Amino acid sequence: MSKLENQLLDYFYQLSAEGRQGLLDYARFLAQQYPAAPATVNEPLELPRPENETVIAAIKRLSRTYPMLNKDKLLHETAGLVTDHMMHGRDAVEVIDELEMIFERHYQSLRKEE
Repeated sequence: MSKLENQLLDYFYQLSAEGRQGLLDYARFLAQQYPAAPATVNEPLELPRPENETVIAAIKRLSRTYPMLNKDKLLHETAGLVTDHMMHGRDAVEVIDELEMIFERHYQSLRKEE
């Protein structure tokens, strides 16, 4: 979640039930007044894979490579691989290879939706 989203949630949780409903109503109003531009799927950026890359650095690189992907949808799969690597000693190169396949699969799925 982005910093902005976290701030919004913090404010939301500070409100009473009536305040939360008001915030939701206002958000609905704003969404109607300022609709987001339709998302288009761009081509991934070509960021080379560095030698001796860490798993965390790979996730950051892949996030920059595929900025059009919803990172929340990738969280479960990537977190599982990070856990396998850090807690169970799974090889970093193997995990990074799998991360690249996951990001590419999500990208192809997004392209099909469009």
